[in-house]
This record gives sequence, structure tokens and C-alpha cells, in this order.
Amino acid sequence: MTREPSDQELMAGLQQRDHQALALLYDRYARSVYSLALHILRDQAAAEDVTQEVFLQLWRQPERYAHERGPLGPWLLRVTRNRAIDLLRRSGRERRPPYADARGVDFHLADPSPGPDEHAWSSTVATRVQAALGELSDTQRQVIELAYFRGLTQREMADVLGLPLGTVKTRVRTALRRLAEILTRDGVWTDVG
Repeated sequence: MTREPSDQELMAGLQQRDHQALALLYDRYARSVYSLALHILRDQAAAEDVTQEVFLQLWRQPERYAHERGPLGPWLLRVTRNRAIDLLRRSGRERRPPYADARGVDFHLADPSPGPDEHAWSSTVATRVQAALGELSDTQRQVIELAYFRGLTQREMADVLGLPLGTVKTRVRTALRRLAEILTRDGVWTDVG
């Protein structure tokens, strides 16, 4: 049985313009990227475009990812979130309600007509993400929900929560680190370095 290359090995391959490395990273993370984009945009074509843009950026500028700042998976989701929210703002779409608890969010976000393997994978990841959110403190979960599921900027979160911007920034940073630790521990992210 051959060992799967780590994210770091694949990123090194991208630096050398290795198409196979990009293909392996795409296979590893495209579903998560697409699912997040679809959840934010609620439009399949737009989510597909964002997914393509994220991986195209990774191919063109692999140096933008800094291993020292954390695992590749959460970084890709941050890039995805930012692109999706930028697209929402450019299109002038109406924003969702300011806050709702993510425990009521449907986490089955993948392709609406998945095959059995994709359905099983999506269900497993959804369960793990819900469990990971459950392990966060209330304040950590709150900022993750506002940022990732409602698409609010940190300044907008500060306004909604009535907190100083610096406090919100610290909470987001802490929550993302903790969520990455949990998802890495649970095997959702395959490589922490």
C-alpha cells in the first residue's frame, strides 16, 4: 500500500509546477471548497466558479500559502469564503439575516445529486464539522457562524455583537485555530505539516 503524500509534499510539487500535485490536492479538498462556496452563494454555477478560482490561484501562486500559519485545508476554506463573499458583494445580493445559530444549518452542502460515495463522504464531513463546532466555546462558535455561515466581515460582527473590533478579531483568530486543531485531530484535514 502506497503512502498518500502530505499537503506539504504536494505544495512543494506545486512550486515545481507538478500538475499531478494539483490534481491530488483538488481531489483532497475540492468537495469542501465547493460545499462552502455553495453554502454561502446558494448558486451551483457560482460555487463551481469559486472552486475553480481557488484552485487556479493555488496553481498560479502556491507561495501565497504559508505552512507556518496553519494547515492547508483551513487556509483553502478561508480563500474560498473570501472569494464567495466578494462575489456576493459584487453582485449586490441581499444579505442573509444577521445571525442564526449554525446548529440549525443544513450541513449537507455537496452536489445536489451525489453518488453513494459522495453522499457518504459529505455526511461524514458534515457530522464531523457539526461535532467540531460543538466543541468550540459559545463565543468561538458565534464568530465562526457569523463569518462563515452568514458572510459578515469582522467589522459587521463587531456591530452585530456590540464588541470592539479588536475583540472580534481575537475571537475569530482563536476560533479558527481551535477549529483547525479539532478537524485535524478528527482526520478531516489530512495534514498539519
